[in-house]
Amino acid sequence: MSAIEYSIDPGGAEFAAEVSRPGDLDQLRPLPRISIHAFCESEAMQRLMERCGQDRRMAKVSLRITGGSIAAAANMFASVSTPNLIILETATEPRSLLAELAPLAAVCDPSTKVVIIGRHNDIALYRELIRNGISEYMVAPVAMADLLGAIAAIFVDPEAEPVGRSLAFIGAKGGCGSSVIAHNCAWGISNLFSTETILADLDLPYGTANIDFDQDPPQGISEAVSAPDRLDEVFLDRLLTKCSEHLSLLAAPSMLDRAYDFEAGAFQPILEILQRSAPVSVLDIPHGWSDWIRSVLGEADEVVITAIPDLASLRNTKNLLDALKKLRPNDRAPHLVLNQVGMPKRPEIAPNEFCESLEIEAAAIIPFDAVLFGNAANSGRMIGEIDRKSPAAETFSQLAHLLTGRTAIKKARRGGLGKVLAKLGRR
Repeated sequence: MSAIEYSIDPGGAEFAAEVSRPGDLDQLRPLPRISIHAFCESEAMQRLMERCGQDRRMAKVSLRITGGSIAAAANMFASVSTPNLIILETATEPRSLLAELAPLAAVCDPSTKVVIIGRHNDIALYRELIRNGISEYMVAPVAMADLLGAIAAIFVDPEAEPVGRSLAFIGAKGGCGSSVIAHNCAWGISNLFSTETILADLDLPYGTANIDFDQDPPQGISEAVSAPDRLDEVFLDRLLTKCSEHLSLLAAPSMLDRAYDFEAGAFQPILEILQRSAPVSVLDIPHGWSDWIRSVLGEADEVVITAIPDLASLRNTKNLLDALKKLRPNDRAPHLVLNQVGMPKRPEIAPNEFCESLEIEAAAIIPFDAVLFGNAANSGRMIGEIDRKSPAAETFSQLAHLLTGRTAIKKARRGGLGKVLAKLGRR
């Protein structure tokens, strides 16, 4: 069940707004570039609208929130043009509501949509409001997912092509293997489910996706980010390199012939075209913290943080989790992958202690295996191609299921390093 916030309106009546759980909004598409003005009579509703404004699906929306009634809206729009959508909260009785709406109707632009959040669950009232041009009537308490869904139903074309999911991978520190995890997950998703998948290597100066897949493409993401006006499905298709039947690569140049400095929204056109072009986009993000990296992480559907079991990774993972919680308040927490666990002669933080400190459960724990991963890297092949029965290959398969929502991930099984990991856990 969703939690419910209560507040008291000036008349002493109790009013409520439900709080959506992370994950309730997963199926909602981003809203287009529209303007919304909300008039709230209760503090709970005002807080709900503020949370809506912070959601990544509202990134293009111009939202204004005003404390006031239907009468306040009518007074305001008597002298200014109305936005694309007006959201009105009201406790007015059904028999008086249409009369109260009349002054607002007289000043509204014909194209303006109106959503009313009222208190009375009255089917006759609902039908009368819809008949008189109201786009939607919702009965409080209202969950954020329901409100955003109602807005999307008005402004998002139901006949439009479905939007693909974007999965962003970032390392807690350099050298922790985030790119290897991203590449193997992209290959696993495309191979296991026969799903068209695009892997975008966003580490322009040092990207390794071309090496890991034994490719040498002449073009890639550098051309895409430098020519956003030309970017469409046809142009993107020319930049992609086929790695397997269902996996395509948007490669990084991996050259130091120039500096790669980007503004916050530089990759936004690429992400949008990727989501329209394939059901799954895997984003290999370099370790760093800049405006454009924050923007990409904020827009992705899922985030995977790869860490190794040392103190620097623990600190950096904690900072990433805190920053992403503020950046993505209505989304699930990022997935944590602990990599290179059990490296000989290296002091480590036990995996259970690492996760307990972060108050998060690891989605996967990958033991250190220099031979397997080294052979895969040097031959330009994925772990599942080198040894599909290895524990690491099984883990990547489970991650592919988890990130695509096919199933929950299984508990990590202890492989050849089981006794070592058990000892680490007891220390």
